[in-house]
Amino acid sequence: MSDKLQQVINNQNRQQELGISHTDDVVQLVGFIIGEEEYAVPILSIQEIIKPIEWTRVPQTPGYVLGVFNLRGAVIPLIDLRLKFGLKSKKHNEETRFFVLKQGDDVAGFVIDRLTMALRIKKTDIGPAPDTMAGDESLIEGVGKQADRILTILKVNKLLERDF
Repeated sequence: MSDKLQQVINNQNRQQELGISHTDDVVQLVGFIIGEEEYAVPILSIQEIIKPIEWTRVPQTPGYVLGVFNLRGAVIPLIDLRLKFGLKSKKHNEETRFFVLKQGDDVAGFVIDRLTMALRIKKTDIGPAPDTMAGDESLIEGVGKQADRILTILKVNKLLERDF
């Protein structure tokens, strides 16, 4: 994990522990690339970002579930977001990362093509999910707009939902 990203996470964790919230109108996210699109998740939902490590295939799981990996004694499922989003598999390279999302007791690892950066987006610059994706079943929380790009903000609870 980059030093800057770690500093942002540490600072936000300290503020949350102290009950300080100076950024009520700003959402802090981590951006990443899958295929040609940029996505993001809330920074506090990320437990860790690591370079790819060895995993073990688990039989009779959907194709997008690569298997499980051991992260300091915890066995964590590994999901390839390219496959989950209907894209073709891609060989891992020097930019490929695994990020571990955690919400409550739910934890899973996700393969991403490339990490972009930590982002701060005003809530007013986040639009709703497209009408075609509306509803509780959608993975899309909303669409963030910045001067030079648009990114899709994903629902952590839906990513962590087990359907296998």
